[in-house]
Amino acid sequence: MDAATLNFSTQDLLLRSSPALYLPAGVLLGVGLLAALGYHLATRTMRRSADGGRIVRRARLTVVVAVPLLVLGFLAGFEVIDAGPMGTPLLLGGALLVVVLARLLAVRVGGAPYPLAGERAALGISAALIVLCSFWAAGGFAHQKGTADARWLAGNLVLRPAVVLDTTERLYLQWPGVEERTLPDAGASQRYRYRYRGMRLLAQADDRMFLIPRDWTWEDGNVLILPVDAGVRIAFHPG
Repeated sequence: MDAATLNFSTQDLLLRSSPALYLPAGVLLGVGLLAALGYHLATRTMRRSADGGRIVRRARLTVVVAVPLLVLGFLAGFEVIDAGPMGTPLLLGGALLVVVLARLLAVRVGGAPYPLAGERAALGISAALIVLCSFWAAGGFAHQKGTADARWLAGNLVLRPAVVLDTTERLYLQWPGVEERTLPDAGASQRYRYRYRGMRLLAQADDRMFLIPRDWTWEDGNVLILPVDAGVRIAFHPG
């Protein structure tokens, strides 16, 4: 048996096992799809309608929205305002996306090729920054989701199965609420020497169990990573 103990905020573990992490990626891809479809619809309208050029020119004016988005994004980035963990990247990335789309429409109305020679670098940098903001927003969502799950878990530990753990080796756990007892020697047939009470099952992944003390806290709680092998004997009970 080779157990390992960690002291960390367990939101990271909760995140890795949470299917909700696919949500931000889906939302960002959906926004990109809507932007592409909107550009296609605008250019198609310009070609087919007599008033298409005027409509597209009006649509271009939405670039003014980028200015307040950028201002709010920088204010949130310097913590002048509280926009949440996703606010800064969404504001900055949204402003850049609006600018790029407005420029595409402007060039489309004039009939010039795009990107122009002098704008290729700016377009590449803008696209890279938009992608970076997308990953930043997804990371902010993940952090927020993990923190919320960890707080909920700390307030509902009674819902996790209680564990009685017997081991062949001493774990030297000095955790509040965890009791260690030496098992009586019953001869050669007794393989297990120590019994631990006061822990709960957090999660199981393949052949490893993640155990936490019954008074675990989400800020700096301890976690025991335990391989499930012949060196341990585990019993579960409710409450």
